[in-house]
Amino acid sequence: RILTAFTLAVCLSSPGKAQQQCTNGFDLDRASGQCLDIDECRTIPEACRGDMVCVNQNGGYLCVPRTNPVYRSPYLNPYSNIYPPPPAPGPVPNYPTVTRPLICRFGYQLDENNQCADVDECASDSHQCNPTQICINTEGGYTCSCTEGYWLLEGQCLDIDECRYGYCQQLCANVPGSYSCTCNPGFTLNDDGRSCQDVNECTTENPCTQTCVNTYGSFLCRCEPGYELEADGVNCSDMDECSFSEFLCQHECVNGPGSYYCICPSGYNLLDDSRSCQDINECEIRNFTCTPQQTCFNIPGEYKCLDPVRCEEPYIQINENRCMCPAENAGCRDQPFTILYRVMDMVSGRSVPSDIFQMQATTRYPGAYYIFQIKSGNEGREFYMRQTGPISATLVMTRPVKGPRTIQLDLEMITVNTVINFRGSSVIRLRIYVSQYSF
Repeated sequence: RILTAFTLAVCLSSPGKAQQQCTNGFDLDRASGQCLDIDECRTIPEACRGDMVCVNQNGGYLCVPRTNPVYRSPYLNPYSNIYPPPPAPGPVPNYPTVTRPLICRFGYQLDENNQCADVDECASDSHQCNPTQICINTEGGYTCSCTEGYWLLEGQCLDIDECRYGYCQQLCANVPGSYSCTCNPGFTLNDDGRSCQDVNECTTENPCTQTCVNTYGSFLCRCEPGYELEADGVNCSDMDECSFSEFLCQHECVNGPGSYYCICPSGYNLLDDSRSCQDINECEIRNFTCTPQQTCFNIPGEYKCLDPVRCEEPYIQINENRCMCPAENAGCRDQPFTILYRVMDMVSGRSVPSDIFQMQATTRYPGAYYIFQIKSGNEGREFYMRQTGPISATLVMTRPVKGPRTIQLDLEMITVNTVINFRGSSVIRLRIYVSQYSF
């Protein structure tokens, strides 16, 4: 259809005056006596603002979008000279006052009540919007626009890439006319559809077998003391502390769930440090099975019941641990003069070299000197005698001895007197009980 605008120019005469008047939007041309349209687009500074274009209308003007193809140029007023001016004033008749125009402006039409009503160009499909656009009716006209998610460019509605402008906090997927936000693993989308909130996996699913620690976007699993985290980062397995060091326990380490404990062999008590073992002195607490005739002798981890010393012929017993061979007895000529019985204990694996026993003469004779030696029992060459003075010597262990074992050594002291041409000897019969353990 042809879009036109009609405005009635009404000339009114005031009583008692002959001067002609025009309605708003028109001005009286004194030369012709006609009411001519006023071009507001030229006379009003900045009649339309922004991206709007001023289009002059009969008796008014419109502000329309610059890109609207309907208003590419102001419309001409083809009816500005159609209607003749009202006749020259004469006697003023008593006509009723005109209250509304008989012809409506552009974009309006007379309704059933003979009133000017807005024409809905969008509903009547009389608009010229592009198929990609939507029509929005306005008072006296219409506007071509785009739906949400699109923007107008050169008459076309183009999709807005919301992801480019950071609409989403984490992950964004652009779709025509809209967008979709998602979150990284370990986060959940908030109700606003844009921001993400950390998920506390420890309270929602508790993926750890022992202790769960929530972190931003994830979680960590920790294990109780005595356990170690497996390669999957979730499960905990028992830590074998006993395999870490052989010094955790003095005797034996026993691994348990999440911990370990030390045990001692029979004959020992575990000390308060929970790792060291202390020998139980059965002889002292009288926890032994020796006969009244026997003597209880404590050694590390156990005890021995020692029978009384019995001297063999030709020796006679001097006291409970000494035997003597009388000089007047012919059978004693090549025998040691005395045999002294001694007993000692020793732990297994004692460090070497180690001094373990000292021997010395009780009486020193003028002109005599003394020789010390191991007479018997040293077949493994684990000991030797080191003379420490004119009348003394020390038994030295040169090789580690492992127990349990019983060693009997005859330590001989030879007395040589060149003044009286005398040579004699005395023997200490030393019995060494080597315990099974090194403590």
